[in-house]
Amino acid sequence: MKTILNVIWLVLSGFWLFLGYLLAGVLLCITIIGIPFGIAAFRIGVYALWPFGYTTVERRDAGAPSCIGNVLWLVLAGWWLALTHIVTGVALCLTIIGIPFGIANFKLIPVSLLPLGREIVRTDQPFATR
Repeated sequence: MKTILNVIWLVLSGFWLFLGYLLAGVLLCITIIGIPFGIAAFRIGVYALWPFGYTTVERRDAGAPSCIGNVLWLVLAGWWLALTHIVTGVALCLTIIGIPFGIANFKLIPVSLLPLGREIVRTDQPFATR
């Protein structure tokens, strides 16, 4: 079932989200200061490409730099991204067929708000050690 939902998601919206996050990541990686944010955008893009069967967990080894980076991300880009995911998630939930895709958009909100210090893992192993 996850594969079918991922393929439909990929065709309808996942590919476009991936391209948007990919472009943002490339633009952010132009400067040295933006490289961590660019890598986070790439991570979100891959998660947005294939969201069913995956979830995000906090990394326990993330320290103060990721916290400071998350505050900058939240102020500059995170709340805009979260707002767009909320709007598209609500719009998708208006139809019965779109409900799983709306939920997938809602799953992208935490990682689009605070991407640094998060890791994307399979849903069957969210607490597995590395």
